[in-house]
Amino acid sequence: MDGGRESRRKSGFKPGAKSKQLLGFELIQVGQSYPQQYPHPEEAAALTGPLGTPLSIREVARVIGCSPWTVRQRYLPAGLPHHRLTPNGKLIFYKTQIIRWLLARQQKGEIHP
Repeated sequence: MDGGRESRRKSGFKPGAKSKQLLGFELIQVGQSYPQQYPHPEEAAALTGPLGTPLSIREVARVIGCSPWTVRQRYLPAGLPHHRLTPNGKLIFYKTQIIRWLLARQQKGEIHP
C-alpha cells in the first residue's frame, strides 16, 4: 500500500480479501444428493458378479503391464478370456477372469509380460 492507496492484484481482489465473500458465493456441502440411489459397497460387489468389473483393452494392458497392441497380438491368441460384442466390435474383458487366467499361466510358467 503505497502512500495510502489501495493496491489490487491482477484478479481485482484486495490483498488478503476472501474471494467467496466478495463474490457472494454460499458455502455448499459437497457430497451425494441422493445417497439412496447409489449402491452400498456390499451391493456394488454383488452387481459386478463373479466375472468382476468390465475392462477395456487399455485397462487390461495396464493390469498386465504391457501395451494394448501386445494384448491383441500376444495374449488374445494365447487364450486371454474376452467377449466381443459384434463380429467387428469392441472387446470386453472382466477383471476376475483376467486375473485368474494370469495366475493359471504364471503357475505353469507360461507368462512373460
